[in-house]
Amino acid sequence: MKRIILLYLIIIASLGMGIFGILRMGDRLPPPVAAPGVATLEPAALHAQNPGGNSFLTSVMYGLHLGVADPLTRLFLQLLLIVVAARVAGVVFTRFGQPAVVGEMVAGILLGPSLFGLVAHGAFEFVFPAASLGSLQLFSQIGVCLFMFAVGMELDLGQVRDKAYSIVFVSHASIIISYFFGVVLALFLYSNFAQPGASFTAFALFMGISMSITAFPVLVRILQDRGIFKTPLGTASTACAAVGDVTAWSVLAFVVAIVRATSMGASAFTVVLVLVFIAGMFLLVKPGLTRWLGKDSEPGRGELAVVVGVVLVSALLTEIIGIHALFGAFLAGVVMPTGGDFRHKLAVRVESFSSVLLLPLFFAFTGLRTRIDLLNDPAGWLVCIVVITVATVGKLGGSAITARLTGMQWREALQFGALMNTRGLMELIALNIGYDLGILSPRIFAMLVLMALVTTLMTGPLFALFGKMQPAADASPGAAERL
Repeated sequence: MKRIILLYLIIIASLGMGIFGILRMGDRLPPPVAAPGVATLEPAALHAQNPGGNSFLTSVMYGLHLGVADPLTRLFLQLLLIVVAARVAGVVFTRFGQPAVVGEMVAGILLGPSLFGLVAHGAFEFVFPAASLGSLQLFSQIGVCLFMFAVGMELDLGQVRDKAYSIVFVSHASIIISYFFGVVLALFLYSNFAQPGASFTAFALFMGISMSITAFPVLVRILQDRGIFKTPLGTASTACAAVGDVTAWSVLAFVVAIVRATSMGASAFTVVLVLVFIAGMFLLVKPGLTRWLGKDSEPGRGELAVVVGVVLVSALLTEIIGIHALFGAFLAGVVMPTGGDFRHKLAVRVESFSSVLLLPLFFAFTGLRTRIDLLNDPAGWLVCIVVITVATVGKLGGSAITARLTGMQWREALQFGALMNTRGLMELIALNIGYDLGILSPRIFAMLVLMALVTTLMTGPLFALFGKMQPAADASPGAAERL
């Protein structure tokens, strides 16, 4: 041991002295000459950025300032703050009987200019400067694509086949009723709340979408938390939400294609490309994936590489076609093999990463866009209340009425309507698309974000309230099972 320590000291000391001597010799060498036509930053310019000169304390502070201002350091700081805030808010909301994702949505808004920027403006500008939002947006879009891929894998279209007619009737009727309410509302809001330059058609179509969406993943988690996921009402709600999600996102894809196109001919061509893409995914990709991946229930590295490739290519193609990349990611999840536990194990891996890190980034980025301070007058808040009321009446009422027409008891029909009124994350995704396309102004965007939060928050309490109602005597007892 002593011999090793002695050799260690000799090597370190001798080579260290040698390095010191070489550095002293190098100081006497002539300075390098810049190559002709190549711009260089002179050492004097480097020292000019540090006004303290060679002072030890000033140099240390200057070095720390450069380190904090580095884009990578700023991104790590944002990630840390967002993940911690989302986790804390999720735990708090869970204790009050709400899904954790609702707390994460609220945390994203609180980190934006509506609270953080209002209470500590200097700290907000330091953590979330405008120049850093581009990176945050890209990461959030990746998170949304992975989330939509997981949502696509959660859809079990097989449960729709047995009761296809009643499920499609209830789902599509509730969508068209709430969509109609949204389009009517757009007549009164377009002139004052649409983004300048947006057409009424685009604004009305997006208002209809915002009123008709149901958050399928959030709905499933609410049903699981309440222990009614496997009940007839839970099964009917899940199946209708699944059909509704596919329908709503298909409609949104076509709306985006129409809005982005420059003429009716271009719109028609984009729609044709979308239909060809969907047909190719179901007729070619789905059977191919079943042959390549369907034999193994455990996704290994090779299988994961194939899956990632399918998601990336699908998202890339839909972005090139003229709709959004998340539609491709969603469809990639739908066509994944259904045999064994492959989907479940793959979904667990994807959700574990996206839900902890990437989705909170999306909530935070949405919160940075949400300017609740723009609702600074009674008229603005009155319009916001009207938007929330119309959204609730259209979706909850439309779903309850159509469910009642199938023979469901009023109590179950109203509970069903409360579940369908859940919007959550899916609503925020659609709203961000409308904002990016220049259709929704910051004021109406803030109102619709609040509408998404309020309608999701009221799902649990309304479900419990309607459950206390006495069942009507003339209602058919087995309507939920038939639906």
